[in-house]
Amino acid sequence: MDIISIIIILFSAIILHEYAHGWSAYQLGDPTAKQAGRLTLNPFKHIDPFGTVLLPAILLTLRFLGYNVFVFGWAKPVPVNFARLRNPKRDMIWVGLAGPAMNIGLAVLFSLFLKMYPGTGHYEAIGFAVFINILLAVFNMIPIPPLDGSRLVMGLLPDRYFLMYSRLERYGILIVILLLYFGLFENVILPMITFFSRLLGVQFL
Repeated sequence: MDIISIIIILFSAIILHEYAHGWSAYQLGDPTAKQAGRLTLNPFKHIDPFGTVLLPAILLTLRFLGYNVFVFGWAKPVPVNFARLRNPKRDMIWVGLAGPAMNIGLAVLFSLFLKMYPGTGHYEAIGFAVFINILLAVFNMIPIPPLDGSRLVMGLLPDRYFLMYSRLERYGILIVILLLYFGLFENVILPMITFFSRLLGVQFL
């Protein structure tokens, strides 16, 4: 696949993921994303200069040079004020799940397209779209703040543990990077991607 196709598929999956967070928060009473102009599919509104452009570019370059690095990045998170939700403890779960649910829905749609048109000349690109969307869903459900899985945990935790757990957020990205370094992708995420892709009838690994 050419780099342009990879970028378009990756950006589309990430942007729709973030849009789903903002849309669900708006439906549940928090207009913060809409007021900030982030409830939009305009990709430029979601670009984080480092996480969306610089870091993936560096990692992709290293990957093409033969280094075995895990390529990842992120969009600018859609702002959500959980205190403005109608039921903050419960609704943060739905807001957190909205992004991964969007990616799972996209993966299902792409896999259905492949089943309906098995001879398509774009099998590789569509298969990659399935892979990326499953990857984003699985990766974001890691229960480490600020990833989406942590919103599920926060919504279910008793109040006395909520604050203690939420304090992990300042170290969250560092913890995730360390876990990736020690094999989280190869030993946990990749097997889950393979499992879900096979459920959808798509073989790309």
